[in-house]
Amino acid sequence: MLSDNQQKLAKLAEQVNACQRCPLYKDATQGVAGEGSASADIMFIGEGPGKEEDKQGRPFCGAAGKFLDVMLESIALSRETVYIANVVKHRPPNNRDPLPTEVEACWPYLEAQIKIIEPKIIAVLGRHSMARFLPNLGTISELHGRAFKRDDRIYVALYHPAVALYNGSMRQVLLEDFKKLQLILEKLRNNGETNDR
Repeated sequence: MLSDNQQKLAKLAEQVNACQRCPLYKDATQGVAGEGSASADIMFIGEGPGKEEDKQGRPFCGAAGKFLDVMLESIALSRETVYIANVVKHRPPNNRDPLPTEVEACWPYLEAQIKIIEPKIIAVLGRHSMARFLPNLGTISELHGRAFKRDDRIYVALYHPAVALYNGSMRQVLLEDFKKLQLILEKLRNNGETNDR
């Protein structure tokens, strides 16, 4: 039987699939709400669905997603123990950057997901996600691997996994940043501040 949180997230996913708040839905195959644990301690938030995500209706299931899985595994996590979502819920045409109006239109869904899950850590993947949660603090190259506390929640800036596909040397940087994420999570767990039952 689905938990209360799972039911709420499933209802939200239905709303995302029926959403017509911005023009993105016109070119998309389907909405990509998000997936993972409804009581996750860490929520990963990327930019928007790509071609494979649009096809499967799942976030980060293409090449960048495979590397995300590797990074999760490297710190003893899995998709089932975290929650993965995006700033926009429909694929922007030709994988272009999401427009500010599109990000704004999708914001209520993401806000609702955060409210339901109540993650202790939000890991922002890439500059678009960072701009939404950590605006005007600097660039991703300046802030990656760093943690910021706001409203009883920790935000960690991370490069988008896709950068490692275009630049092999970035793989190591991302893996090292994930190690920092692991240390933050362990610290929270030791202080009894996580959702672990």
